[in-house]
Amino acid sequence: MTYHLYAIGNALVDTEYEVSEDQLLTAGVAKRHMTLIDSPRRAELLQHVHSVKSHRTGGGSAGNTVVALAQLGGRAFYSCRVADDELGDFYTKDLLAHGVATNLTHTKPSKGQTGSCMVMVTPDAERSMSTFLGATADIDATALHPHDIVKARVYYMEGYLAASPTGLAAALQGRAIAAQAGVKLATTLSDMSMINFCRTGLDAMVSDDLDFLFCNEEEAQVWCGTTDLAQICQHMARQARTVCLTRSAKGCLVLEGGTITEVPAAQVKAIDTNGAGDMFAGAFLYAVTHSHSHAQAAWLANQCAGRVVAQYGNRLSHEAMASLKGDFAQHIANS
Repeated sequence: MTYHLYAIGNALVDTEYEVSEDQLLTAGVAKRHMTLIDSPRRAELLQHVHSVKSHRTGGGSAGNTVVALAQLGGRAFYSCRVADDELGDFYTKDLLAHGVATNLTHTKPSKGQTGSCMVMVTPDAERSMSTFLGATADIDATALHPHDIVKARVYYMEGYLAASPTGLAAALQGRAIAAQAGVKLATTLSDMSMINFCRTGLDAMVSDDLDFLFCNEEEAQVWCGTTDLAQICQHMARQARTVCLTRSAKGCLVLEGGTITEVPAAQVKAIDTNGAGDMFAGAFLYAVTHSHSHAQAAWLANQCAGRVVAQYGNRLSHEAMASLKGDFAQHIANS
């Protein structure tokens, strides 16, 4: 079996809560950021939202990306780590239900708690994440399947792994295996907090002949230390052969050397931005591994990301993805 995408990242079960600005403030959650929390803090936050309606899905940034690619018809493999508990069983079954191959079917999970992410969504559609890593904090090179990495088209590293010494080491070991086999390399800056606190790890992921880099405008501003878009584009273009810089309702910029291609966003009303960047990366990588141009790939990625922010939740239904794939085929025919 060959894969269009082989990814390594965190295994997290997402639980979403629709909260007010006051509730977010009272809970002491940093808006728009991903914050790592421990078990006592998680218990405290659960008390704050105990009466709030919630929705549970499989998550993890790269997990969302591989599921998006698989839903569009690509073949994906995901290396991750869960514990021997109900959430771990839920996560494994969720990947398999979406057609994603995983190391989890070949290894017995350890004792402990599977990672989880509490996603608080405010009325302005912004997501604020409190992440309890649990078992995924200890992901290491045993999660890798080198024989599958070398048969993939693209090897993708989740930027959040920069927060885990063993996870970063595993991602970089997989990167070396992929590079030696001529597999294209991809990663994402993931979140402003990763850039602020884990820059060295991200630098290691981004360095040396990276093919694809994904980030949003706010992350790029922090990465470059400026809000000047021209300077950002000039700097970011040197980070990878192809850089996708997403700009919410303004669409995205595809940076390739000295070329900047602007691709418009889908026209939607955003109600929940959770998973938008992950969806963008999955759809983009699906398209480029299926012989489409980068501009065409960005068009599909914008449409898919637009659809996911127009609903609550980080994943789209199979029916929605099938519809988007049909729209993409029509777009290609008309262009």
